[in-house]
Amino acid sequence: MSAGPPPAPAPPPAARLAPIALALALGAAGGAVAWQLRVPLAWMIGPMLATAAASLAGWRLQPIPMGRELGQAVVGVAIGLRLTPAVLVSVAALTPAIAAATVGVVATTTAAAFLLRPLGRVDARTAFFATAAAGMADMALVARRYGGDPDAVATVHAIRVAAIVLVVPILVVAFGAGGTIEDVAPAGAHPLALVPVLGLGVLCAQALKPLGFPNPWLVGPMLGTAAFAAIDPFAAAVPWIALVLAQLAIGIALGTRFRRESLARLPRVVMAAAAIAALLILASAAGGAALSAATGLPFAVAFLSLAPAGITEMVLTAKIMRLDATVVTAFQIVRIALIAATVTVMFRLYAWIARKAHGSPI
Repeated sequence: MSAGPPPAPAPPPAARLAPIALALALGAAGGAVAWQLRVPLAWMIGPMLATAAASLAGWRLQPIPMGRELGQAVVGVAIGLRLTPAVLVSVAALTPAIAAATVGVVATTTAAAFLLRPLGRVDARTAFFATAAAGMADMALVARRYGGDPDAVATVHAIRVAAIVLVVPILVVAFGAGGTIEDVAPAGAHPLALVPVLGLGVLCAQALKPLGFPNPWLVGPMLGTAAFAAIDPFAAAVPWIALVLAQLAIGIALGTRFRRESLARLPRVVMAAAAIAALLILASAAGGAALSAATGLPFAVAFLSLAPAGITEMVLTAKIMRLDATVVTAFQIVRIALIAATVTVMFRLYAWIARKAHGSPI
């Protein structure tokens, strides 16, 4: 009996590292160019565009291992250091607005599914999970379970997040106003003090992962650092260069999601996804204006709170613009948590509406 061909040898370490090193070099170059051009959120948008363009051109790129997660942890630590009891009380006062805004986002994204279905010529299951404003990987897995097209779902999510990350900071700068929340390092804070605090954040993220908590790599470090700040054993701060590196890692992770073969297979889905992303940005801007008028929040904060992209990207935008990132975090976390918890219930409601509209089960 033949044993079959021997397994292919593992590629040498240099071959495995080359796609990562190339992505890092392109990302750093893109960030530097965007910085010189004064692009908002330059060190995330520049790397995202540079690596996305190279990936779509057929270059083989890989994101930095654990780069996005550690970048999220740095942002979480930066937010946690200013989570004082007074800040928490002010955020808690916004609970009714957070609940109403979350319901509005869920309703908007569910309505978008009815638009994506004819535009992208996808089935109803794929349309629903492709527009649900939750994690890309989670929705792709759930779509596969319900018989949808996970590749189409992942493509729509990637385009939605990339478009919002690219457009929303520019709109916030153009039509909003920067904040006044300064990150002033406390007296005696040493740059290396971030190392143990970041280590605490990573441990907290690992503790939250098994619980299914939304975005544990942001929320875990944020909560752990808030507890650290309350005890205040020593002065710590997040230096500017750490936030630059966090943006770089996150931008590369976003850009390398794009694959030429995936987009070439689904041209109508790509065009429909761009239209859906534009619709969601407009809806977020309108909702942000209403939320600002109802609560007194600055328009920029309200807009970032409702924009259905990744939590980290919108929180980081608020952080860089010196806005209240804790408010943006609260809105975004509740939105992700509610969608994750109710996605199957909303799918049944969506299926019922679709059945009434089309006269046949989806």
